[in-house]
Amino acid sequence: MVREYNANTTADDLLKDLSSEIKGKVILVTGVSQGTLGGVFLEYVAKAAPAGLILAGRTLSKVQQSADALKAAHPAIDIRTLQIDLGSFAAVREAAATVNSWEDVPHIDVLVNNAGIMAVPYGKTVDGFELQFGSNHLGPFLFTNLIIDKILAAKAPRVVNISSSGHRLNPIRFFDYNFRDGETYNAWQAYGQSKTANMLMAISLAEKLGSRGLTAFSLQPGAIMTHLGDHLDFSVQGPALAMADRQLGNSEGWDDGFDFKPIERGVATHIYAAFEPSLKEHNGVYLEDSHIADPEVQTVKPWGTSKVEADRLWKLSEKLVGQKFSY
Repeated sequence: MVREYNANTTADDLLKDLSSEIKGKVILVTGVSQGTLGGVFLEYVAKAAPAGLILAGRTLSKVQQSADALKAAHPAIDIRTLQIDLGSFAAVREAAATVNSWEDVPHIDVLVNNAGIMAVPYGKTVDGFELQFGSNHLGPFLFTNLIIDKILAAKAPRVVNISSSGHRLNPIRFFDYNFRDGETYNAWQAYGQSKTANMLMAISLAEKLGSRGLTAFSLQPGAIMTHLGDHLDFSVQGPALAMADRQLGNSEGWDDGFDFKPIERGVATHIYAAFEPSLKEHNGVYLEDSHIADPEVQTVKPWGTSKVEADRLWKLSEKLVGQKFSY
């Protein structure tokens, strides 16, 4: 029987149904500081007795803080940390090499690409790519592919990309992904491009590796108060976001504020995407409110669900990271 969930479904609701799917699994999550979606996701998942949790993040002290809290509450779980700066290909390669060197971790059941940045001022990664596209997409793209053998070694391997309804703000700018070195930069359009990329990457993984047992999904967690927007002055960025939506004719451009979810509902779709077994029949889909997103009632742009766009982005991403991944 396929269970049905909605926007009011909580993480505890999902745990009641999916604890048996979580038990004994090894899960790697990026972006795991305490109080973030990734950190809270792990707090819930740990209750279901996974075999191992790998906590990955840029600032090792913050990662260690989350790891220590989890270890204190769940001493039986193998909990380890991994430093990774998704804005540096060299750092990503080093982190992937570390994961691949762990002989006592022969497989990873679930990878959750959760770390991300939102609507930051224009800047470039150390490799010369616009910060949001580089950190939200190119870094996770490279990391996922570099550890894919360890993921495929699992019985039911799964990759989850945390996207956003913000994908509505831009398709992939194939000929101007770097915004002309800032000349054409709009922080919300850049965020939209990176979130579209998260969706398209999941589609490509499903297409290329579904025959080898891999399932891959992207999701919109909802509007949740976390530290993601701490740097934003919404008296300025609120109107800028509305204008970006209005330029595209998106209904959100005329909405009055956000319908915020408490974090225990915000991480529910993370749990659903990572562990719901019935999703195997819908490989590559985009999820919202713990179900497959419905374009009739939710924001799902065609540029985020196109296999043609997904294939184009895969080829562009290979070119930009300087490595081909032929599956």
